[in-house]
Amino acid sequence: MKKLISIVGTTGIGKTKLTIELAKHFGTEIVSCDSRQFFREMKIGTAMPSEEELVQVPHHFIGNLSVEDYYSIGQFEREAIAKIEELFTQNEVVIMVGGSMMYEKAVIQGLNDLPEADEENQKKLEQIFSEEGIESVQKILEELDPEYFNIVDKDNPRRLFRAIDVVWQTGKTYTENISVQLKQRDFEVIRIGISAPRETIYDRINQRVDVMLENGLVDEALSLIDFRKYVALQTVGYSELFRYFDGEWSLDFAVEEIKKNSRRFAKRQLTWYRKETNIHWVNFENSVQESLSLLNTLNIN
Repeated sequence: MKKLISIVGTTGIGKTKLTIELAKHFGTEIVSCDSRQFFREMKIGTAMPSEEELVQVPHHFIGNLSVEDYYSIGQFEREAIAKIEELFTQNEVVIMVGGSMMYEKAVIQGLNDLPEADEENQKKLEQIFSEEGIESVQKILEELDPEYFNIVDKDNPRRLFRAIDVVWQTGKTYTENISVQLKQRDFEVIRIGISAPRETIYDRINQRVDVMLENGLVDEALSLIDFRKYVALQTVGYSELFRYFDGEWSLDFAVEEIKKNSRRFAKRQLTWYRKETNIHWVNFENSVQESLSLLNTLNIN
């Protein structure tokens, strides 16, 4: 059976480096399931692999869309599976990487058959959001499904709307709705996670934001301000800078908020991955050698 090696871990932990080294070792290609890195205009703020990194190994689903494009997780599942199957015609092993938990889940387990958005529910939630703010929407989801609330991107209103809408329509929590594996894949999945102490993760995130700023994050965000209403840009690193451009926050405060919200996202990632029972963990300081040793013991070499 063909092998899909899926590299997971928190933001800023070193997934790109490990993935490239493994892909070079196996002479294979990389499929990204990082949903923020799909958008070509968001290179700096999403820590997209550099040109030097991208030329080392063929990558797929990196910078393949514009922020103006609509792209659903269902589209990604179909296209990613098609690409993986294509790559398996030439390779015994394919590497996948990304910290977007639901996108990885879509590939390795399949998507659940969730109902289409209900227009009345969406209007009701839009009204609550516009009149009372995102905190009221967050409170609704926390009461309906505290488990999913712990891992969802709480600052993304679309994610909140979707989960609440599904609960209202089905009478079951969003967690229950997405917990069943619907599709058996005809390839084996080996998941490798990069671990580090929480303080280390947070320090690396803070440093990464500083590097993004040095590399021109403010100018990149300014160039995208006309597209700020698109879902792709309602994300950490951009939404905070838009508030700086609006004169609502100082630049220093916006930067601290980017760091804080990035750490919060990492915490949600940790919460998600801790519940997964099939991840082989390797240490961030020696991730390449530990991963190769692990794969060797699994007779994947």
